[in-house]
Amino acid sequence: MTTPYPPFSGFPPPPGPRQPPSGRSGLPALLIVVAIAAAVGFFASRWFEHGTPAVAPRPVAPQGDLAADEKNAIQVFKQTVPSVVFITTVAERVDLLSRNVTEIPRGTGSGFIWDDAGDIVTNYHVVNGASGARVTLSDHTAYPADLVGVAPEDDLAVLRIRAPKAKLTPILVGSSHDLQVGQRLYAIGDPFGLDQTLTQGIVSALGRTIQSVANTPISNVIQTDAAINPGNSGGPLLDSSGRLIGVNTAIYSPSGSSAGIGFAIPVDAVNRIVPELIAHGRVVHPSLGVVFSDQISRDITEQLGVEGVLAVGVRPDSPAAKAGIRGTQRLEDGSISPGDIIIAVDGKKVTSANELNATIRAHKPGDVVKLTIYRDGKTTDVNVPLGEPSGSGT
Repeated sequence: MTTPYPPFSGFPPPPGPRQPPSGRSGLPALLIVVAIAAAVGFFASRWFEHGTPAVAPRPVAPQGDLAADEKNAIQVFKQTVPSVVFITTVAERVDLLSRNVTEIPRGTGSGFIWDDAGDIVTNYHVVNGASGARVTLSDHTAYPADLVGVAPEDDLAVLRIRAPKAKLTPILVGSSHDLQVGQRLYAIGDPFGLDQTLTQGIVSALGRTIQSVANTPISNVIQTDAAINPGNSGGPLLDSSGRLIGVNTAIYSPSGSSAGIGFAIPVDAVNRIVPELIAHGRVVHPSLGVVFSDQISRDITEQLGVEGVLAVGVRPDSPAAKAGIRGTQRLEDGSISPGDIIIAVDGKKVTSANELNATIRAHKPGDVVKLTIYRDGKTTDVNVPLGEPSGSGT
């Protein structure tokens, strides 16, 4: 059985003034006070005889020479900062009663200057759904931006500002096909709206695949441990020479902040896509003319013991049809005659429709690809000139 606490009745009243014991004088207490005061005075005089304690600032030690990697990071930052921009987007809101249209802040991101015409490269997801955008340069001057083109499948977009050429410093462009795991990298952007932040890391992995906003695969993505946080999206990933080697696009983190796993679109893809966006406002991906289904493909390839992607259908007059690629057919007796199984493109193995799509999209219409196909128990190579897109399928 638990004993209840007694009810709280408040703090006790303060005691009354103490009365000196009867029959005693206050002389001993007075003598003690006088003795303490004399001792304090004695030690205080001794203290000031020998000077006050040091209260001046400590002498500053001379700075040593910076390490080589520190000097390099400083140089890369100074060189690249004029090319990096901060992007704010707005969305329109309609008042249902007054029908007035107002613009409200929607989001922020980073980007970089592509050329002296004022073209700005960023991620598609930074501007997706926005009704307008504003670009702030490194000197804090801001300009309204027009949308030039978007590539949702590649998570890239191009904006354009009308700024004096003297204010536009195009970024140095490098290459990504020759990157190596362990290579030093730098990321610059405006995470959380903080002005011009530099982080560094290494190439953690190459050849990663992530999903775009359009739910299509982006291949050959660079993985880095350089801190990438919200607001870094669209900013540049640089090598130790300060050259652009990727566009920071995503992080892998349940909390939404950097967890040491960031992804960047490789610059080789950026350098191919951005000129098309500037010229045409969109990217024209090449067409093979084959229809795929991962589920049907998996069922049949497992039965045949072959790794690859089954051609479920082939569109008439498509590049694949002209090259003699066969689609899957249902025979009169109800049985299925498997079509060609594409097991490699230009010598690179493909095991899913996403991998095949990504490989084909890395080309342009008119490029010739070598398909390695499995047919009737044999493998053979077929050269197929890619065409313009004309309907569903790859």
